[in-house]
Amino acid sequence: MQLVTIDKNQAGQRFDKFLHKYLPEAGTSFLYKMMRKKNITLNGKKAEGKEILAVGDEVKFFFAEETFLKFSGKGLADNCAEYISAYEKLTGITVIYEDENVLFLNKPAGILTQKAKEDDMSLNEWMIGYLLSNGSITKEALHSFHPSVCNRLDRNTSGLVLCGKSLAGSQELSRLIKDRSLQKFYQTICVGKLDKGADLEGYLVKNHKTNKVTVMNANGKKYNSTEDVEYIHTKYKPLSFTKDYTLLEVELITGKTHQIRSHLASTGHPIIGDFKYGDRTTNQSFKERFGLQYQLLHAYRIVFPKIDGTLEVLSEKTFIAPCTELFEEIRKGVNL
Repeated sequence: MQLVTIDKNQAGQRFDKFLHKYLPEAGTSFLYKMMRKKNITLNGKKAEGKEILAVGDEVKFFFAEETFLKFSGKGLADNCAEYISAYEKLTGITVIYEDENVLFLNKPAGILTQKAKEDDMSLNEWMIGYLLSNGSITKEALHSFHPSVCNRLDRNTSGLVLCGKSLAGSQELSRLIKDRSLQKFYQTICVGKLDKGADLEGYLVKNHKTNKVTVMNANGKKYNSTEDVEYIHTKYKPLSFTKDYTLLEVELITGKTHQIRSHLASTGHPIIGDFKYGDRTTNQSFKERFGLQYQLLHAYRIVFPKIDGTLEVLSEKTFIAPCTELFEEIRKGVNL
């Protein structure tokens, strides 16, 4: 017999949903059969599957050990080696803030936020390895809940990434991101002089073959949307400028693929180092002078709205991820 006591990261969901996560290799019909036969019980009683779990509930599996391991997949046999390996090998990641529900990280350029392929190593694995290493989570806890990053940055965009440590933290962060309650600000250096701010709207058309987007009707006129066309809204203000370059603070109102990069490029002021959307001659000069091989874009600041409930401690707070050393070197190098 195996006993599981429901914790805060498992509570609040239907019993059958929990069983599917805990025994991912078991089919729905098998799980319901086991509940009917009381081979799976909830608080010592026969369950239907639609019960909502609460902290402290006890789930018992009356299975042979080999049966339990078969239906749990990797389950407890998973030694979490990939997480610990990512934590040890990926360098330059720093913790900006941490509490029992959330973890905010400053990601360097060059690291994926989440895996693109099975053998990738990403910030998500680093984060779980970090939590395992400091005892915030256990291998057993990962059996039914995985902490996860809640917002994504391009591989070569640095800065703030928000992660949920608990189920409640993940759900609330995801809600705030989805309903655009968070204010997200970036810093970048673009080509040309911009001496006043602007409020940009447009529509993004994605080319899946080239993984490149194009800004259409940037003046905000209505566009006949298709599944590959998305509305975008970007604001910016100059922090300093010369006749050749501008240090910008960009507020991301919508968050779409390559939005800031393509939106600025569409105005004739591409980000330096951006070989996909920018000026190749300019970018080559920054590569030779500073070693810059990617867009100089940093997720700098996040401002939380007024919040009640799980994340109340974050209510109306601001979090800042310092720019990279290379960013600061280039900023000073071009007199911004």
